[in-house]
Amino acid sequence: MKKYLLPLGTALAILLAGCSGGQDGDKGGETKLTVAATPVPHAEILKEIKPLLAKEGVDLEIRVFTDYVQPNMQVAQKQLDANFFQTEPYLDAFNKERGTRLVTVVGVHIEPFGAYSRKYTSIDQLPDGADVVIPNDPSNNSRALLLLAKHGLITLKNPNDRLATLKDVVENPKHLKFRELEAAMLPRVVGEVDLALINTNYALAAKLNPLKDALLIEGKDSPYVNFLVARPDNKDDPRVQKLAKALTSPEVKAFIEKTYGGAVLPAF
Repeated sequence: MKKYLLPLGTALAILLAGCSGGQDGDKGGETKLTVAATPVPHAEILKEIKPLLAKEGVDLEIRVFTDYVQPNMQVAQKQLDANFFQTEPYLDAFNKERGTRLVTVVGVHIEPFGAYSRKYTSIDQLPDGADVVIPNDPSNNSRALLLLAKHGLITLKNPNDRLATLKDVVENPKHLKFRELEAAMLPRVVGEVDLALINTNYALAAKLNPLKDALLIEGKDSPYVNFLVARPDNKDDPRVQKLAKALTSPEVKAFIEKTYGGAVLPAF
């Protein structure tokens, strides 16, 4: 029987191909997972579980954003694998407005939404005609109005409407003057207005303590849970599911309770 010898270049190519198996993004036996998050508390929580995921063979890469639009757009465009920063009402409104099809994977925590002031120490001190700023995105805009309505500062046409707008305010006894700004901007202007309604992640980043500094704050019954979000095509990806499991682990629950002292609450 004749023996055939392959050219050296061909043999090397076959050898290298056999040794290089695995998915794109493999790194030293780990598979990369790129997740977008806002700085506090989302990126901090992800950083905490990075070693847990490494043991599961997942190399977690955290991309930090300070806005609420790009994390969703980049996941939808498959530039990133998933994101962790938003509530389901916000996601529903975003999908409807932008035509995206992002989906929730698992609920992780609640950030009680609050109203803050540098001028007053009690909501009762708020003057007639007070200058009030609220987020301009549909979900958080409604969330701010619902909080004010719950405490009797305004009356809404439907007090349970999670998509209520300023057009739904039917009574405003204090003649509050509302302005709508991008959510990330609100901590920067809190000293210039009478009242600012701010998402807890931005409040914490601005060194505001929701439990001590908020004049009004949502209770533990808040329906606004923060979710891990992905796409329909990758929500069941083993890497995403490992991340979901880690985010709802006893370690994360203990970290949230110890680190944020009630300003952020586990939702599991």
